Amino acid sequence: MKRLAVSAIADVAVIVVFVAIGRGEHNSGNSIVGLLETAAPFLIALAIGWLATRGWQNPTGVGRGLGIWLVTILAGMNLRHYVFNDGTAAAFIIVASAFTLGGLVGWRVAAQRIWGRS
Repeated sequence: MKRLAVSAIADVAVIVVFVAIGRGEHNSGNSIVGLLETAAPFLIALAIGWLATRGWQNPTGVGRGLGIWLVTILAGMNLRHYVFNDGTAAAFIIVASAFTLGGLVGWRVAAQRIWGRS
């Protein structure tokens, strides 16, 4: 249960940090509401990723993290574009993909070294 809770919190933190950095770089303000509005498509997509990959079964697994990341990026970009009517320029997709890959998979690599293989 501890690994599940830590995993969920870590994944949400990756998305929130990504959004906070992006909003800061683009001078979009630092309000909580603005942060949540910008993060919403990716947080929804993250939840979809957890459901699609059954992330709770092996929350610290690197392979599971790759699946969660892939669904999060694909669903997040589609939600951002088609539902939230926000931009999905190629450069944004590349940066978002790289940052979230490093974050969603990177902490799992570290966790496996600390906790051992899951």
